[in-house]
Amino acid sequence: MTTRKPPAAAWKPGQSGNPKGRPAGTGEVGKLRAAIAKRVPDLLDAMLAKALDGDVGAARLLLERAIAPLKAIEQTQALALPDGTLTAQGRAVLRSVADGVLAPSQGAALLGAIGTLARVTELDELESRIAALEARNGKS
Repeated sequence: MTTRKPPAAAWKPGQSGNPKGRPAGTGEVGKLRAAIAKRVPDLLDAMLAKALDGDVGAARLLLERAIAPLKAIEQTQALALPDGTLTAQGRAVLRSVADGVLAPSQGAALLGAIGTLARVTELDELESRIAALEARNGKS
């Protein structure tokens, strides 16, 4: 079985593979977009008039497109986790969520971080055990 090298590219990155191909924007979608673009001021005026006349859907559409949505911001909360096992720390986080000290999303983020820490700790322990075994068996 022989391995073949892929052919070298005939053009450089960023260069079109078909420079004499159809110009961008001349397809059906491009034509439709161009036709709508010519009428955007009229469309906006019509939507604004409907919104001002009480059309809630038109008002909502205009507001959604013009104003960025508000994002919920959670206040930071200091939390003292117990020294000891990661399990005890996880239980403390769950207790804090249940007691209303932490928001559920904050508790979920902390539990995810504790889970990641558990995996890192596990890898560190495995590395130490392997190093000890290799030292005992005379391997380096």
